[in-house]
Formats: sequence, structure tokens, C-alpha cells
Amino acid sequence: MSDPLLYSVEDGLARLTLNRPERLNAFDDALAYAWADATADATARPDVKAIVVDAAGPAFCAGGDVLAMASGIGSARALEELAHVISRGILSLTESSVPVVAAAHGTTAGGGLGILLASDYAIVGQNSKIGSRYASMGLTPDLSVTAQLARAVGERRALQLVLQERLLPAEEALDWGLVAEVVEPDRVQARAVEVAREWIAGAAGAYGQAKRLVRAGTRRPFADAVADEAASIGAAFDTPEAQARIAAFAAAATRR
Repeated sequence: MSDPLLYSVEDGLARLTLNRPERLNAFDDALAYAWADATADATARPDVKAIVVDAAGPAFCAGGDVLAMASGIGSARALEELAHVISRGILSLTESSVPVVAAAHGTTAGGGLGILLASDYAIVGQNSKIGSRYASMGLTPDLSVTAQLARAVGERRALQLVLQERLLPAEEALDWGLVAEVVEPDRVQARAVEVAREWIAGAAGAYGQAKRLVRAGTRRPFADAVADEAASIGAAFDTPEAQARIAAFAAAATRR
């Protein structure tokens, strides 16, 4: 039996691959706990400068495994606990200072939308489709969908997704601001790695802190946000990376 999630770290890049292609990467217990463990490890490691979340098979993520719900979960309490486990992984990503790119090829639905929203930069294929679709199972959104969707696309558009069974085509998801790029279907994962490598090759620490500031800014008073910005830019100024880049910029400016 293959691992439900593939996890690797190489040259500053952590890669998490949902690996239940026969179930469209829907979450069961095994994937949930593997996801929570891998995201916690990736965001805690000082050598990780960027994270890619992608998936095996024809789809990114269909959310929760409905067949497992019907046959194996057994109770409302067990389903609630499983949602908490997966959400731990979402919190690890969104509260970290590591930028995350999602390669969401194929269909993303249900809780898979929460996984996509946990990324800071989402790439989809031209044939990708994205939706909520909880109500078709008589369920309500979880995995941060209601907590993050309205912030991403606005309340009215969020309501359109959660109150209809529609799947947004890729270009409409781009127009809404739900995703950052639409590429050829066979380029989704490669492009995600390219974006992550660009972060790593650039001012990786600054990108990570910028991500953290934006994410945290929606959850706290304005005065706290601007104070954190001031402290962060001061700390960044003292890093060798910033000193080298500032000196290079000044040298180039004097030559003009």
C-alpha cells in the first residue's frame, strides 16, 4: 500500500504530494494525520524556505472521503476530530513564515478548497475546476473554507460558491482572485516548483516575513499590524541578505 502523502525536502524546498489518486486525493484518517505531521515538520525546519503542495493522479483534492464517511468514520464526533486534524495542517501553513504555492490541477472541491486557500499562491491548469459542493452531501464547509474564502474573493462571491453546486472554471477562478496563474494542464506542477525556486533564489527570508505579515494582518488590530511591520523591517535590515542587496542597489544607482 502506498503512502497517502509523499513528503520530501531538498535545497530549501519542501514538497507535499497528496497521494490517494484512486480517491481523487480525498482525505481519510491516514492522509489526515500524515498531512498534519508533514506540514508541522516543514514549517518548523529552518532549512525550508518554500513549500509546494501538489497531488498525484487526475485531480488535486476532492475534500473528505465520502466512502470512508459512509463506512468507516462511524460518528459525528469522529468526523469532527478528523476535521480538526486536517485543520492543524492548514494552520501550520497559514501561520508560518514560509511561503506556500499550490499546484491544483484537475478538480478541487469540498475541503480541497480549504487546502488551496492555505497556500499563498495557487496555480491551476486551463481545464481545472474549483468549487465547494458540500451541500450535495448535506454537509457544511470545513477545513477553513468559510474562514478564508470570503477574505480571498469577497463575501458575495463566497456565498455564490457555498450556496450553489457550481464548479468555477480556471479563468473565472483567476478573475475572482482565487488563483494566481492558469497554465497548460501538464505544466501546473512544474510551474509551482519554478515559483517556489524563485522565492528560494531571491530574498527568501523577506518573502516569508511578508507572507506572515499579510496573513496576520487580517486577524489583529491595525495598530498591532503596523507595529509588527516596523519591527520586521528593522530586523530584516540587519540581515546579511538585506545588507548585500541594499549595497548592490546603491552601487548600481551611483553608476547611472
